[in-house]
Amino acid sequence: MLTINNLTAGYDKSRVLQGATLQVAPGEVVALLGRNGSGRSTLAKAIMGLVPAQGSISWRGRALLGLKTFEIARAGLGYVPESRDVFPDLTVAQNLLLGQKPGAPSGGWLQADVFAMFPQLQQRAGVKAGVLSGGEQQMLALSRTLMGNPELIIIDEPTEGLAPQLVAQVGAFLTTLKAKGVAVLLIEQKLTIALDVSDRCLVMGQGRVVFDGTPAALLTDAAVQREWLAV
Repeated sequence: MLTINNLTAGYDKSRVLQGATLQVAPGEVVALLGRNGSGRSTLAKAIMGLVPAQGSISWRGRALLGLKTFEIARAGLGYVPESRDVFPDLTVAQNLLLGQKPGAPSGGWLQADVFAMFPQLQQRAGVKAGVLSGGEQQMLALSRTLMGNPELIIIDEPTEGLAPQLVAQVGAFLTTLKAKGVAVLLIEQKLTIALDVSDRCLVMGQGRVVFDGTPAALLTDAAVQREWLAV
């Protein structure tokens, strides 16, 4: 289980997280919702050791604060940033190879598995990632992270800027992760897709979690929607 208690984090002298507390159970899909600037992306970066943080973060009982990002990844966490961060001068196949965890056990994710979910990538396997469309780069970023066989994957705004048909593919990808028992912390603006795939919803506001409940409970809580989600 991912357990976060009283987490504070920020940039330079600006503190973005103001005591965030949350949990993600093994195999659980949790949607992390909120307006821009609420602290969602900072939380993801803090979990992965990319920004300084204080408080407590543990995964399966192991403290993560103070570990390097590659150590956190080796512990079983994967991260797909909003910026995607593919290697532009490497091919699709080479990007996937770089994501593969050395000595991964049998039964993990294979290149054939991600090609089955995203056939476009198989057709572009020999193409440099830098010339892919934005949607194809998102597919590649998601797939490369899976090649590391994470037990928990943090995904930041996977549908941002994508055409409707690609949004549907990302939704199917998330459903597949859920069926295979991979825990997901999903940062997403589109309520429809987030509520469809998640077991539980968290809403962030002013750097802390202000709502924790089921998708059905969120849909019936007009006050939370109005104060923390409405634009």
